Amino acid sequence: MPTETKSVRVGVAVFALSPENKFILGKRIGSHGADTWGLPGGHLEFGESWEECAARELIEETGVHVDKNSVQYLTATNDVFEKDGKHYVTIFVGVRVDGGQEPEIKEQLKCAEWRWVSWEELADDRKKQVEADQAKRETEGKKLFVPLLSLFEQRCGFQPVLN
Repeated sequence: MPTETKSVRVGVAVFALSPENKFILGKRIGSHGADTWGLPGGHLEFGESWEECAARELIEETGVHVDKNSVQYLTATNDVFEKDGKHYVTIFVGVRVDGGQEPEIKEQLKCAEWRWVSWEELADDRKKQVEADQAKRETEGKKLFVPLLSLFEQRCGFQPVLN
């Protein structure tokens, strides 16, 4: 009987920042992380740069266009999805989005909704989720996707800011 080889995959998550420093956050459905909130993004394809992946995933998922030259590396996290038996390294990138663009649900089997949120709102949702997990009850805020939780745990003091 052959044994299953586990591998680590690379994901790219995009902080698409508005002029007001809000970013796009979506409610995931259908794939691992269903019913959690995460950034636009996806798998890095063979031979693709982080910047290319970020721009491609953002337009595929939200219809929001960016100048590919404005995409910046921000940080990375190590994400183990215990329940799914998956392991990812997530590359977080940031990009400035021109005002007036609104995200659309382009992949209806993967995302139920997009919202513009602030870093403070995300941090508050994370705090509510941690408190709910400790009390073994359902969270009152948005339940965050594992890479976003890892971001708070592994990169203390991080904020999505572009140079």
